[in-house]
Amino acid sequence: MADKLVLLDTWPSPFGMRVRIALKEKGLHYDYKEENLREKSPLLLKMNPLHKKIPVLIHNEKPISESLLIVQYIDEVWKYKSPLLPNDPYERASERFWADYVDKKVFEIGRKLWVTKGEEHEKAKNDFIDCLMVLEGELGDKIYYGGDKMGFLDVAFVPYYSWFYSYETCGKFSVEEICPKLMEWAKKCMEKDSVSESLPESQKIYQFVLKLKQRYGIVD
Repeated sequence: MADKLVLLDTWPSPFGMRVRIALKEKGLHYDYKEENLREKSPLLLKMNPLHKKIPVLIHNEKPISESLLIVQYIDEVWKYKSPLLPNDPYERASERFWADYVDKKVFEIGRKLWVTKGEEHEKAKNDFIDCLMVLEGELGDKIYYGGDKMGFLDVAFVPYYSWFYSYETCGKFSVEEICPKLMEWAKKCMEKDSVSESLPESQKIYQFVLKLKQRYGIVD
């Protein structure tokens, strides 16, 4: 029986973008179902009843939740197609560690750039820049975080490239000026169809952010 894959997702989500990239890297066909997170579908509530969040990958009617776990699952099930995690146990643990760092830092600090003001906003800006500098340091002189090919950490982090313009505009700074190697890495990743076809345009993300600011009454 052929594998049946369904992805419950929403287009601006960097977490969902990870899964889309991984699926494309593996050359897997899947059905995409766009979720309205303000009116969650019965299918989403059924497949992720605990957290009620996207993304959810449904593989032969069995759900897998949490984006990093989904990417690992995809890599393990289809391990012979463009492997994302290295074979060496230490290197695997290291990539998982840094992916967890991205999860705990980038999204939450980045969000503060457009929901805060004054001293709190300035602190968020400095924290975000520090976070990017740490990640650039981890990249070092490598082409990808995975070395000479895109790997697990690349897939975990590169979706935020589509959000960089929003972070820069709201925070009034330039990622390229602060972390030029990081921008080179992101642009290199964008040369891959799996990435460029999975990430929405930066301006579209920014318009989404502006609508969120308006919805929550956040005025600059």
